[in-house]
Amino acid sequence: MLRSNCCISVRPYTAKQPSFHRLHHPISSSLSSGRITLHGGDGSVSSFRLRDLVFVVNPQGANGRTAKEWKKLLPYLRTRLGKDCNIKEYLTSGPSHAIDITREAIRDGADAVIAVGGDGTLHEVVNGFFWEGKPVSNLNGEASHSAALGLIPLGTGSDFARTFGWDNDPCEAVERIARGVRSSVDVGVIDHKGSDLHYFINVADVHLSAKAGFYASKYKKFGSLCYVIGALQAFMGHHNRDMRIKVNGGEWEIYPQVTALCVGNAKYFGGGMKITPNAVPGNGNLEVVVLQDFKWYDFILKLHTLYNGTHLSVNNVSSRSVQSIEIEEVSESGSIYVQSDGEHLGFLPRKFQVLPGAIDMIIS
Repeated sequence: MLRSNCCISVRPYTAKQPSFHRLHHPISSSLSSGRITLHGGDGSVSSFRLRDLVFVVNPQGANGRTAKEWKKLLPYLRTRLGKDCNIKEYLTSGPSHAIDITREAIRDGADAVIAVGGDGTLHEVVNGFFWEGKPVSNLNGEASHSAALGLIPLGTGSDFARTFGWDNDPCEAVERIARGVRSSVDVGVIDHKGSDLHYFINVADVHLSAKAGFYASKYKKFGSLCYVIGALQAFMGHHNRDMRIKVNGGEWEIYPQVTALCVGNAKYFGGGMKITPNAVPGNGNLEVVVLQDFKWYDFILKLHTLYNGTHLSVNNVSSRSVQSIEIEEVSESGSIYVQSDGEHLGFLPRKFQVLPGAIDMIIS
């Protein structure tokens, strides 16, 4: 069992409803057991489990701003949700901690695990929904119960939230969680022979953009400017490379002089670039966008198209919808960067594929 930094157990609500409804029966509450007993007018007795919401907070997110914003949000969170559920808060202490917290929360029967932070925190929480290639399940014997994924975007980029048109308004995010409307979303999975599977919910990318993301992570103290600094550093010594790709298990194809290749489950990355504009997180496909033979000045001249999503009409940019794609470098230098959701994963080769409807997410 996990130990939380803050656990608030308060008056419950009618379980298993997508929205919150107050109970109109006399209630006898057992805070230690997490269950309530309802006494009906006919003398009947029934029991309902309190709804457990687990908030996974990265206090170091956005150069410490996440912790400050979370502290300010807590009073409103308690007021809005505290009468209906158990609120459990866990602060992460380092890399991969959110993965472990999420797995334990799901096994303990949490109704939802909510990532509080940026795309990096969301990325770890998503990976916590899986273990050894399979979805994590609760250990309480409730086969019909599954944990939902939630998000309060308080990070540097919060690019995944942009696909749904969500503002960086934490109070609005709390309202979404209160309404509790779920929808199945796809998840991307990355396979590298000899390594564990890795999952992503937003965008995975290869070569220049992945290298830029690797450097950007070192400058998070500069906020969104870190993406510009990372891109400038990545351009130093950059060379376009020939790559082989295999789509949906078909034949290998050669893509010469690849500058960057992006695999999108959602639309945005890099602090607001609409890199895979046709990606939809629930359509069972990934969108692959390939930039070829770009020079440094091409990015400067065409940067606005990357932000507004019109770059698909630019020369040397192509897009296709896939269920899976394998990517190798022709020269096999072992130096082509790979990242997903802003997290550095190593180097090519890699296989990317979609898991349709893999997670239920609170979206409205």
